Amino acid sequence: MSTMPPSAIPGDVQESPLGRPVAYRNRYAPELLFPIRRQVKRDELGIAEAALPFVGWDLWNAYELSWLSPGGKPVVALGEIRVPADSPCLIESKSLKLYFNSFNQSVFESLEAVVGTVREDLARATGAPVEVRFTRLGEGWRVERGGGPPGGAILLDDLEVTIPGYDLDPSSLKAGGAPREECLYSHLLKSNCLVTGQPDWGSVMLRYRGPAIDRPGLLAYIVSFREHNEFHEQCVERIFCDVWRRCQPEYLAVAARYTRRGGLDINPFRASHRGWEPGDWWDPRQ
Repeated sequence: MSTMPPSAIPGDVQESPLGRPVAYRNRYAPELLFPIRRQVKRDELGIAEAALPFVGWDLWNAYELSWLSPGGKPVVALGEIRVPADSPCLIESKSLKLYFNSFNQSVFESLEAVVGTVREDLARATGAPVEVRFTRLGEGWRVERGGGPPGGAILLDDLEVTIPGYDLDPSSLKAGGAPREECLYSHLLKSNCLVTGQPDWGSVMLRYRGPAIDRPGLLAYIVSFREHNEFHEQCVERIFCDVWRRCQPEYLAVAARYTRRGGLDINPFRASHRGWEPGDWWDPRQ
């Protein structure tokens, strides 16, 4: 298994459960949650803590949720967790999986009691209010959803592009000409976990208003993440900052949908302005 050298990993991340054997605990254990300070990686991008250049959130979908009713019967559910981008911390994904597993043999009075508990624990860990929604399996959540980004979005993946390399390189990002508003997306996003080096697969969508972004250059930039080691949330913030600085749009929104690992998928969204939320699109691979 490929891993990052310890010197390349922020100190708080080195202490996380990632890449380590961890005993399965099936009784409620909120102490399993492992917060990671966002600002460490934001410093690399020149982002001031008191002046974030974006708004947004990290949307987590949880597919492996279960606990016991007062009578001992298991309850299974799907979950949606929305962490604001201005929270001081994100939650390391393996620790969130371990935390949810700790509900498996724990008794709760109701679904509402579980939601309240999770909301309180995640708010404490992230340092900000967190939206939590659980739905019992079979009650229709996500059944009505279709795959892919919104209508009118333009897929970049069929462009003829020569890829110069797989080291992260924003130099291919260019824009010019008459201003336009459009939505571009690609399924070719791949990055690697900051700690374990394991692959993370996803789709990314950019909506912008401003000088026309060179599409082959944007696609080459997206592909250049292929050997890059960073968490999902950090990759999306890097994409936002690189496009914002090099292409200078008037408005910009970046949303990614990563495939699940350990029963969780993470879907960060960052935008220069409110009102540009990506809607309810999702990657068909999810």
